[in-house]
Amino acid sequence: MNGSPDIASMPLVLLGAGGHARVLLALARAAGMPLYGVCDPGLAAQSVKQWDGLQVLGGDDALDRLDPARTGLINGVGQLVGAQGRRKLYDACRAKGFGFPVLVHPAAWVAPNAELAQGVQVMAGAVVQPGSRIGENSVVNTRAGIDHDCVIGAHVHIAPGAILCGGVGVGDRAFVGAGATVIQGLQVGEDAVLAAGAVLVRNLDAGSRYVGPRENRTD
Repeated sequence: MNGSPDIASMPLVLLGAGGHARVLLALARAAGMPLYGVCDPGLAAQSVKQWDGLQVLGGDDALDRLDPARTGLINGVGQLVGAQGRRKLYDACRAKGFGFPVLVHPAAWVAPNAELAQGVQVMAGAVVQPGSRIGENSVVNTRAGIDHDCVIGAHVHIAPGAILCGGVGVGDRAFVGAGATVIQGLQVGEDAVLAAGAVLVRNLDAGSRYVGPRENRTD
């Protein structure tokens, strides 16, 4: 596992205060990571000073008062299908010189030779098997399974309980829904969406969506 281990030793600021941020806060605490505060426009607008035991530093403008060489960031913005807020926030902060540590919950298992790029988040119960590579700012959510030699792009969300069998490729910004399964060796294209619970048995083209067999659809 690579990423940027030096960032993980810096004081860390959590971006966002929603559900995803709360899960990451618990992860960081379980891993013993140094937490400095939280930035969230909503909390700042309400003049909230403390959130879940963290000092509220302000909105996104508070980052202008922090030194990127001495402060790491945790992207607490969740990923919804079609939403770009998480990626845009990550890119904007990287452009300012901030780094994002790799986050792995102590209850997850990541093979020593798996490659995790900057900002990857691996939640509790997830498994990343040998030879797999995961691109920056991607999420492997609770109890998801990434089998051997999978290649996952940047800004990808592998939702809770999803399973990628061996040798699967997932393009940048793709979304694999909760409980979905991708059969070995298949490719999920950039910006593609695999619906929750679907079983993919053929390649999924870039920008397309698959919800499963017609008899399982509700539309």
